[in-house]
Amino acid sequence: MAKELQPGNPAPDFTLTAVGGTYGSGQEVRFSSLRGHTVVLYFYPKNDTPGCTVQACGLRDYHSAFLSKGVLLFGVCVDSVKSHTAFIAKHGLPFPLLSDEKREVVEAYGVWVEKSMYGKRYMGTERSTFMVEADGTIRSIHRKIQPGIHVQTILKNL
Repeated sequence: MAKELQPGNPAPDFTLTAVGGTYGSGQEVRFSSLRGHTVVLYFYPKNDTPGCTVQACGLRDYHSAFLSKGVLLFGVCVDSVKSHTAFIAKHGLPFPLLSDEKREVVEAYGVWVEKSMYGKRYMGTERSTFMVEADGTIRSIHRKIQPGIHVQTILKNL
């Protein structure tokens, strides 16, 4: 098992399809190509579920605050590009979502974890946010972050 990522570690590089924001209906983005910008990667379990919708809409409502600080914001989920496109359209999300259907990025960042609901165990994405410096190092990690306070927590740490 890989060592858990910590602040100060280099952020794992990846290439995923981004939809929404400046990426429109879908373009590949390589994370290392974003160097020179502070990047917030927020990992979430599933499009259009109650908690994930609260989280995404909070980020939508404060998106201009991220932009004013020169921060690029990306959501990462194992859902498909088609699902991301519908989620963006339904909720008017102005930032891109990355499709990690092969679960390579959630595993690299250590957020593909065993979960439990109603006594049933299953694998899923842990709601987590990574703030990455312009040089590609991880500034901070927020694990198991609550959807309702997510945006305030992140903005305080920019």
